Amino acid sequence: MSIVRKSGIVGASLFMALAVTAAPAEASGPGFIPSNFAAPGSAAPTYGAAAEIISYADLVHRSYDDAYQKAMAMQTAIGEMLAKPDATTLAKARSAWLAAHVAYSETEAFRFYEGPIDFAKQPDGDEGPEGRLNAWPLNEAFIDYVKGNAKAGIINDTSIPISEKSIRERDQVSDESDVTTGFHAVEFLLWGQDLSATGAGNRPASDYTAGDPIKERRRLYLKTVSDGIVDDLLWLSAQWDMRNGNVYVRQFVALDQRDALGRIITGMATLSGFELSSERMSVALDSGDQEDETSCFSDQSHRAFQADQQSIANIWFGKLGDWNGTGLKSLVARVDPDLEKRVTAQIEKTSASLAALPAPIDRILASPEGSAGRKQMEAAVANLTDESAMLVEVGKALGLTITVASE
Repeated sequence: MSIVRKSGIVGASLFMALAVTAAPAEASGPGFIPSNFAAPGSAAPTYGAAAEIISYADLVHRSYDDAYQKAMAMQTAIGEMLAKPDATTLAKARSAWLAAHVAYSETEAFRFYEGPIDFAKQPDGDEGPEGRLNAWPLNEAFIDYVKGNAKAGIINDTSIPISEKSIRERDQVSDESDVTTGFHAVEFLLWGQDLSATGAGNRPASDYTAGDPIKERRRLYLKTVSDGIVDDLLWLSAQWDMRNGNVYVRQFVALDQRDALGRIITGMATLSGFELSSERMSVALDSGDQEDETSCFSDQSHRAFQADQQSIANIWFGKLGDWNGTGLKSLVARVDPDLEKRVTAQIEKTSASLAALPAPIDRILASPEGSAGRKQMEAAVANLTDESAMLVEVGKALGLTITVASE
């Protein structure tokens, strides 16, 4: 399917008008899998959630479009660094990477319900681009040189051509840590290994000087992987753009309201109660290994954690930057005002606890049991877990059955 990129973001009135003519729920297409989130024996919903569902779809499109725009800015900054590798252009490329990764992290509550990000071409089983975009942990030696092995990785193996095909076909084949693509591959290529106990990686700009055969391979690898991020985010934005033809969003807004709400809340609750609190934070705390920090090369994991939580808050409040939509908060306030107040307070409490985390995260991981940093991170984990439980309670109040992943 060919999707044409259209400039700008669809307005709320156009979005509402197009939603009325969306494809019927039985239609097949990218990422569409029928689901049933209604609790056994529950009656049809009487609360009416059309405005919240349509606003959510608009929010998803805006969020992916923002990530796409920032990835293009990263692509431009990397191009400028490759044209003139020096400390200034490298610093700009790193800043652009951080902005793009934060913007992507602010989309992660849209995962975990078999939408385009996770399962692009169901029912044939092909997965979506999430694994290419944000996979971690990353085995640095699979890509490039590391301390003690100057000839490590694909970049130093001249028998392997550097191309999109060769990079992708080696991604996570023998080991899930053999990551070759995505944000963390670019992060490693911009920062290098983090060998400092007090700071981030310190790859020199001279690694990208033109002329040397291995450096030329490194230059091409960085460009190829950053281009791939842009392409995947463009595709995701297009899948949620109602101005395109047979794309996922048209099927999403035509779903039974309980099915759509079940997907929305499943994404929020799973990010909060499993992916962020367990996989990214608790596992790292338990191991105490600085290598288990998600953005370990740049020491910027705290920013990604905060953006992940922001993605949940954006759905609840119906906001993104200066844009105001209709969040789940308004729906729950109609159904159970007391529950709405408790969830709102918990989301704000969780956001505050993540904002208060001391950076960098790897110092917390290396600190002893009972340290101030560990206590703060453990408190944030507890808040995320409580938040997830409350979101499951929201599902129950809406007549839904929400299951949060446990492994």
